[in-house]
Amino acid sequence: MIKVLIVDDQELFRESLGIILQSSGDIDVTGSVCCVDDALQSIAENKPDVILMDIRMPGKDGVEGTRVIKNKYPEIKVIVLTTFDDDEYVYGALKYGASGYLLKGCSLSELTDAVQIAYGGGAMINPEIASKVISQFSAMANSSNGIYVDERVAKDLNENERKIIMAIARGLSNKEISGTLFLSEGTVRNYISSILMKLNLRDRTQLAIWAVQKGMNHKR
Repeated sequence: MIKVLIVDDQELFRESLGIILQSSGDIDVTGSVCCVDDALQSIAENKPDVILMDIRMPGKDGVEGTRVIKNKYPEIKVIVLTTFDDDEYVYGALKYGASGYLLKGCSLSELTDAVQIAYGGGAMINPEIASKVISQFSAMANSSNGIYVDERVAKDLNENERKIIMAIARGLSNKEISGTLFLSEGTVRNYISSILMKLNLRDRTQLAIWAVQKGMNHKR
């Protein structure tokens, strides 16, 4: 069972979401809270695997909540739930380690898939806002807040590693990369772990930002 915590200031939404997820069979909703501070208390008590986080809340918003939670509990996966008019928050949430960014209008199957993918170490971004994510990455990559990688180390990346990085920069999931490169998903995960270690990057998001900086999302 995947333990999930819901953080949203709209009581009706979070309670409805909890009922729906609980009925999916392989998800156990350990808590449903209205703010980041309550989430921290629930995390300490219930140790969830995945958090579904609203982006706009009183007090700490979802971006700050992601930062605080990932700093204190890096092993917990955070999926941000949002609406179309929140796209200015896209980069912030992903920069601080969110494993997914979904619209509140997504289907139950999309949501449960995202929970399972995040739990397995992957990332899930709603297709409707994937282009916004890449645009945000591009904007930040061209700013002073870009990601630094030792170029001497980058030159030592092998062909498969470069192909995987290019795929990540285009927003592909591990499953999609697996199908494209004819590698098992386990092999793809191992490659990504090795790449992050080589480049001294924290997570997949930093890798995607660096790759966009290098224009690798356009290379074939």
